Amino acid sequence: MSLTAELIASLLPGKILTVQIGLSRTVVIAETNEGLRCGLAATLSNPDWDHRCHPLVRNAGHLHEMTAVDLATLVESPSFTEVAIGLATINALLPRDPAQWVDLNAEDYLARHGAGKNVVVVGHFPFVDRLRMLAKQFWVLELEPKAGDLPARVAPEIIPQAEVVAITATTLINKTLQGLIDLCHPEAKVVLIGPSTPLSPVLYAHGIEVLSGTIVTHPQLTLQGISQGISFHQLRQERAVRLVTIQKNA
Repeated sequence: MSLTAELIASLLPGKILTVQIGLSRTVVIAETNEGLRCGLAATLSNPDWDHRCHPLVRNAGHLHEMTAVDLATLVESPSFTEVAIGLATINALLPRDPAQWVDLNAEDYLARHGAGKNVVVVGHFPFVDRLRMLAKQFWVLELEPKAGDLPARVAPEIIPQAEVVAITATTLINKTLQGLIDLCHPEAKVVLIGPSTPLSPVLYAHGIEVLSGTIVTHPQLTLQGISQGISFHQLRQERAVRLVTIQKNA
């Protein structure tokens, strides 16, 4: 069974209330027996996609009428925008175990466990320049490289050298995650990071040891913010989200 199929099989039952696709984030809100749940994922679109012949969201305007499972299954779509909707649905409906959560963001985790080591981060996060000073060797791989980054195409040369590999969870959306995991040294610590991260032990069996992601604590505030173009930094300032880390064999 694929990773996404396992995640979908683990979901709580729920009724979809709202789907909102914002500038940088997609949000899904669902009603469950445990109360209102909210999940996030990065908003992406496919390069060179023909919007007129192949809409990015085929059922736009009626997504809230779909069942939770059908909406989550969009994670298998060729449209990255639909994949984001599916992943946000998964993140809304995953079972939660707060006893496993540690209030620790990805930057702090990597600073603790990457100091003096060879570290690669897939995705240009705001904290990469601060981490660069702590690591023995430090690389950032990016599809659209910024100053100091390496292009994503050199991943096969760089990732096998790393003792700590931090991978943005947007790789679940553009379907590159498994290929990156396959490049990791067998003894490397692999960390999935970012608001799109599914906080589920299901991922432990797929080569990921640590998950550093987001719990939405104020769904309505988050929905309103995303509908108005809020950034993730602003969501944190509004205290609408909680950044947590879980890890295998904690």
